[in-house]
Amino acid sequence: MLFDLGSISERVAERYDVITVGGGPSALAAAIYARRMGLSILVTEKAIEGGQLNLTTTIDNYPGFSNIRGEELAAKMKDHARQLGAEFLNGVVTKIEKHDEYHTIMLQDGKAILANVILLAMGANPKKLNVPGEKEFTARGVSYCATCDGYFFKDKHVMVIGGGDTAMNEALHLSRIAKSVTVVHRRDKLRAVKALQDKVFSNDAISFEWNSIVDRFEGSSQLEFVVLKNVKTGEKKRVKTDGVFVAIGLSPNSDIVRNIVKTDENGYILTDENMETSVPRIYAIGDARKKSLRQIVTAVADGALAIANAFEKYFA
Repeated sequence: MLFDLGSISERVAERYDVITVGGGPSALAAAIYARRMGLSILVTEKAIEGGQLNLTTTIDNYPGFSNIRGEELAAKMKDHARQLGAEFLNGVVTKIEKHDEYHTIMLQDGKAILANVILLAMGANPKKLNVPGEKEFTARGVSYCATCDGYFFKDKHVMVIGGGDTAMNEALHLSRIAKSVTVVHRRDKLRAVKALQDKVFSNDAISFEWNSIVDRFEGSSQLEFVVLKNVKTGEKKRVKTDGVFVAIGLSPNSDIVRNIVKTDENGYILTDENMETSVPRIYAIGDARKKSLRQIVTAVADGALAIANAFEKYFA
């Protein structure tokens, strides 16, 4: 694909048909599909390709890969894309400049790279409690996704932290797997919609710790105890548990594009059914876009759909 670089030609070190901002499963799937369609593609990632997939100890819900480590699945995806000719760049994208027939990404080191199509694949990070022990026991009893990790707590005692829709959905999901589910909420009433409240209140497997927050996590090699603090009395108590699911929301990594593409009130990028944003030639894939289910399999589908649509619309 040829571009008229115009006045920015002196700033552009490279150019590609497609550039992804982010290197998670959605971007790696896009890279595979792009190369199979003959498009050049650069996958940019500020950390490790595979994104949060690398933080998941064991995956058991991705078709064809039973009981596989997250970093192993990420490596397989990257190797597949690389074998097909996808290129990778470790760096931080600080700005995106939009144009009519192409767009430009600016890297932290000042380098500018041009592409006909950009895929926003920055992902979203679970909000953390930021209490002692949380980091140490992440993936060792502390999780941020019941759909991802709930299976590993079959017939065990677990907690869900939060009082909104996400937390209640997590609790309901876990109630079908775990022996018991305790919801810990800082207030004396839930924020979830009434339909969800009715479901959790009528579920015998779910109990509640009201007006409580997590003070700290404790254990040896695995999480064993949660210290809860009553926000009204200040009283603390040590509760034994097998696992904790933190469900206080997600933060999409969309800061650099919020003044470029349309987002919802929480910063999730709005797209059409083909993953294209409000700006032509800019697509959003994976957890950064507004969607109902954030899983590896849906992220991969996003990447495939975006490339298929972009190919027909801008390259065919």
